Amino acid sequence: MRFIRHRRLRRHLSGTAGRPRLSVFRSLNHIYAQVIDDEQGRTLVAASTVDRELKGKLGHTGDVEAAMAVGKLVAERATAKGIKQVVFDRGGHMFHGRVKALAEAAREAGLEF
Repeated sequence: MRFIRHRRLRRHLSGTAGRPRLSVFRSLNHIYAQVIDDEQGRTLVAASTVDRELKGKLGHTGDVEAAMAVGKLVAERATAKGIKQVVFDRGGHMFHGRVKALAEAAREAGLEF
């Protein structure tokens, strides 16, 4: 069911050079975020709980605190590259828990969506 929801969402979401897509993927133990320019087919920045910067700082990688750290890191990397506005793609997941925590942390760190 989640795959069908994801495909339905992707018909309406796409990133451009001016406003790339912030895509979120989560598994049971990790969460990943990428800022993607769909026109070029390129990942501009990425962050995850397996990232070297976060790996030693996180106690458990599958919780809300880890998602907040990933959201903050991806937003910092995006703003360093001059990206201020993104289109949020929750990847078919409901907007609560870790997905919501990542989104709120990215907003607090400077991304607009």
